[in-house]
Parts: sequence; C-alpha cells; structure tokens
Amino acid sequence: QVQLVESGGGLVQPGGSASLSCTASGRSFSNLPMAWFRQTPGKERVLIAAMSRGSTYYLDSLRTRFFISRDNAENTVNLQMNSLTPEDTAVYYCAGSTDDNRFYDSRAYTYWGQGTQVTVSS
Repeated sequence: QVQLVESGGGLVQPGGSASLSCTASGRSFSNLPMAWFRQTPGKERVLIAAMSRGSTYYLDSLRTRFFISRDNAENTVNLQMNSLTPEDTAVYYCAGSTDDNRFYDSRAYTYWGQGTQVTVSS
C-alpha cells in the first residue's frame, strides 16, 4: 500500500518562510514524478510544483518564492516556501505519479497525502 505523509506547515507570520516535507512508502518514486498541490476552501486543488528526473514545474505566480526538491534515497519531496502572504494560506498536498511523461499535468497524479494546513497570519 502506497502512503504519502506530509509534515511541516502550521502558522507562519506574513513575510516568513515554511518548509514542507513528504515521505512516500510502499513504492519508490525515485524515477517518477512527485509534486505539491494546494487547495483553499471552495476552490479546486492546484498543482504548484512538481519534479521528475531533475525537471521541474512551477505555477508561474509562485516560481520566485517556492522551491521543490527531492531526496530519492529517502523517497521524499520537499517544498520550501518564502515570503509568505495570507494568500498562501491553504491545505498543501503531496502527490505522486507513475506517468513520467506528464509530470506537469495535475491529472497524472494518483497518489495523495492527507494534506497539511499552512496558515499565514499575524
């Protein structure tokens, strides 16, 4: 059984930084895409960053502040988030895919973590 477990998040001051981590178990994603999504109430889950075989995808509006990284040996994916604003408040989800050809496509992701809340507020 494949499981993705996120950690990190919580309450962050505006202008601050936060780091999320996700560890996969049950299968190796070392040569497969892993990604981060986020979702706010009443809105669709949005792909914000993805990485596969060294290639990366970022949502354009976030590419200067958010950075995705992988540790294939540990089967983890991380998300560093900088200069956070209240608009970054959301539930952040880790995801994995078996389709290396579409790592930039949100529909390719079939494995999901439970989500972790990030709240940016003073």
